[in-house]
Amino acid sequence: MNYVELDSYSRKWIFTHASMPVEAADLEQIKPFTQARSAQIWREHISAHSPDADHFEKGDWAHDQKIWSESIDWQQAWDSDDIDLPPEMADFIDWEDNTTVFFCYEKYNVIETKWGVFKRNWKNFLFFDDGPMLIGRKKKQTLWFNSNGTFKCTNRS
Repeated sequence: MNYVELDSYSRKWIFTHASMPVEAADLEQIKPFTQARSAQIWREHISAHSPDADHFEKGDWAHDQKIWSESIDWQQAWDSDDIDLPPEMADFIDWEDNTTVFFCYEKYNVIETKWGVFKRNWKNFLFFDDGPMLIGRKKKQTLWFNSNGTFKCTNRS
């Protein structure tokens, strides 16, 4: 079994919060992985060494600061009433809405969903903004979010 039922997910409230409830059809497509599957995704796509973004080290592809864009603000868009992604984010990611994405909070906490679901509900995902990364299955583009209200972009090798 690769997934945890959303009702059992410790952070379920970020998707059911009264101020920003997620539509039922989208909730069905938000699939938290088990800790074991999360760790496997993290090892394969993010880091074999570091448990979270605060501890990337030499040998982790994400550790190389030269590959990342300058920091771009997401907080202003998050605080607004507009539901759209920040334009820089939308311009960087050109995926089809049905592209499978992994929102990686840390080694043992990864969620699978579709790019269209993430686009509509990105503010919910960023209730926890302490270094999560968004990657697409079989895609190079990566977004790295920071709790200071910014994100960086790169194309993974």
